[in-house]
Amino acid sequence: MPLPLETAPFSVCPMDKKDSRRWHDMGGLDGAPIDMAEHDYALWEKRVDALLVLSTTKGFFTVDGLRRVIEDLGPAYYEKMSYYERWVHSVNQNLIEAGAYSLGELGAKMAEVAARGETYGDCAGCHDD
Repeated sequence: MPLPLETAPFSVCPMDKKDSRRWHDMGGLDGAPIDMAEHDYALWEKRVDALLVLSTTKGFFTVDGLRRVIEDLGPAYYEKMSYYERWVHSVNQNLIEAGAYSLGELGAKMAEVAARGETYGDCAGCHDD
């Protein structure tokens, strides 16, 4: 049996009330102008997209899982992060929750990558081929 609307864990009021939506629901609100021009995605953004596709295809999580973590960021982080920064945070959290790797393994890999240098040029010769 569904909860009565008065006890629902989220707001279900009509949209004309001030508190009728969760903080991340910005549909229909005034905002900054949107640049509709096509643009190339940065390499890291393409990689985040590919990681999402691979992770969901392998069954680690669903798009609903991606959305859950993004919506749980809270307004302070949600507003500061770019679209793909939110995605990479969510993909990472979902992969940890799914047991794909641990926080310790992630930290060790991040330290290894950081030691390679800031740029691809700095990393030249890093690999034993």
